[in-house]
Amino acid sequence: MFKLVYFWLLFGQLLAAVTTAKTVEYHWTTGWGIANVDGVAERPVITCNGEFPWPDIRVTKGDNVLIHLTNGFNDSVTTTTLHMHGLFQQGTTQMDGPPMVNACPIQQGDTLLYNFTVDSNVGMYWYHSHTEGQYEDGFRALFIVDDGPDNENFPYDYDEEVILSIGEWYEETVDVLRPKFLSLYNPTGAEPIPQNLILNNTRNLTWEVQPDTTYLLRVGNFGGFVSQYFWIEDHEMTVVEVDGIYTEQNTTDMLYITVGQRYSVLIHTKNDTDRNYAIMQMFDDTMLDLIPGDLQLNSTSYFTYNTSAPQPQQDIVDELDFLDDFYLVPYNKVALLDDPDYVITLDVAMDNLIDGKNYAFFNNITYTTPKVPTLMTVLSAGDDATDPTIYGTNTNTFVLQKDEIIEIVLNNKDTGVHPFHLHGHVFQTIIRDQTYDADLGEDPVSYDPENHAEFPEYPMQRDTIYLRPQSNFVIRFKADNPGVWFFHCHIEWHLLQGLAIVLVEDPLAIQANSSQALTANMLEMCSNSNISTKGNAAGNYENFHDLTGQNIQEKNVPSGFTKKGIIAMVFSCIAGVLGLVMIAIYGIMEMSTEEEMAEVKELISEDQLMDDDEEFNNSKEGVIVQEISKD
Repeated sequence: MFKLVYFWLLFGQLLAAVTTAKTVEYHWTTGWGIANVDGVAERPVITCNGEFPWPDIRVTKGDNVLIHLTNGFNDSVTTTTLHMHGLFQQGTTQMDGPPMVNACPIQQGDTLLYNFTVDSNVGMYWYHSHTEGQYEDGFRALFIVDDGPDNENFPYDYDEEVILSIGEWYEETVDVLRPKFLSLYNPTGAEPIPQNLILNNTRNLTWEVQPDTTYLLRVGNFGGFVSQYFWIEDHEMTVVEVDGIYTEQNTTDMLYITVGQRYSVLIHTKNDTDRNYAIMQMFDDTMLDLIPGDLQLNSTSYFTYNTSAPQPQQDIVDELDFLDDFYLVPYNKVALLDDPDYVITLDVAMDNLIDGKNYAFFNNITYTTPKVPTLMTVLSAGDDATDPTIYGTNTNTFVLQKDEIIEIVLNNKDTGVHPFHLHGHVFQTIIRDQTYDADLGEDPVSYDPENHAEFPEYPMQRDTIYLRPQSNFVIRFKADNPGVWFFHCHIEWHLLQGLAIVLVEDPLAIQANSSQALTANMLEMCSNSNISTKGNAAGNYENFHDLTGQNIQEKNVPSGFTKKGIIAMVFSCIAGVLGLVMIAIYGIMEMSTEEEMAEVKELISEDQLMDDDEEFNNSKEGVIVQEISKD
């Protein structure tokens, strides 16, 4: 009798899930428009169907999502893609987005259907382009998954929900900034400095609140570079969810949010409505190589009880006392995973290659795209798919076996903060070391498996975590989601520099699952991009172990060169070119005296050439230099 009752209860739950699930469908076309996001200046932005900002998506767990994305950019070279950040994409790894990892890019005029079911995620997520830093130009928005109709299964009570997306804003597009950043003239790899912080795609936002009300505030950093401190003057925030994982309540006055991270917090408003309060954002200025004199490190918005009362000034704090998310405990208390079956140890470093540009490295490898998307290599390789070598020497690809416990150890040899995001999973964070002190000039601290802090009983889980400068962290997850997954720094500039690895998870299960087979639409995208859908990283399919012709990174700088040496070499080359220019000028100018020649030599200084000195360029000598440059 008990078994029969249990059966009907289970059947009823399954039937309810089927009857409440729905299909949501969108048709989007990318393009360019003009917007004044930060209130300072208009600039080009990426639009959706001619509109900006991009639309938020709200679905319920179990829903099927159809997104028809058309590349509407009016040129023949700009491709695009779409990634649902944080969604597991179980059985649909080709819908995950990163080009040449598990998809082909969408060419101008083409349309790719993203078709997936949200059956394992709840909470706050977001979507964005995964191509060439495009989301920094506005191609990004929220993706909220309710836990049941009207979010009825959310574990905490609240009255209203509000969503705030934070980020940074540049006065120039990525297409303008990228070649300046990835340049031999930027040998230190200094990232472009944003002009402003933004909140919900604006500045100085007003949030009108009601007294004695509990708000569920969802806040996420959808920028591409800088971590931010976030707080609301004289109000506490109780964390109840991070990156789609419910947590036990943890109250704080301030959050530190890296790009890609999301928090859901409860805020209970005051009864008194006599005054208003500041909503504060602040740059983590340690991530900036330089701080321009006109850069405002704080940005103020308004938590408004009374529209008749004055708006607050910025809230200055004496100490940046923020929540350490390492100590958050999952609501369902998932215990520490068993000892790992496979440990992947990665050393993070930033350095130059022979072309003078600054690159990012995991274990001395900067991610270089293969000629065949890695998923397509898996699907076409048969039993060879379990051999990591077929995926290329410059893709940093690791093969994971079914249900293995995977441990990733990251040792940061760099002096900057890095937020790392894992596709297809959440992970447990079991170590985040903070024993370094860069101010004292200490060497980087690597993880010591024989001497470390005690692992937490119920580790914090999320999909994006920051790595402290010159320090380390250790994360674990179970390989129970067959697919091809990116693991990368979510600072877009660093991803452009190659700070990524690829995880091929249970490749034979990918081959055996019919839902993982390439759609006709995806095959069309590959054909239109002239990209093969079979073969190894080099495109060879008769012998998957023949990597002849694969894409590889630039050669290393010859032994003995330091970064300072590279910089000196670059500017020595510039000086040499200037010397040739001088010789050419002397040869074609009529100089009557040595004094006149000295005057010209003084005029043609490195500073004037590099700073594009207008007075010099309009002079006789400057015109000659420009003509020589054209030749």
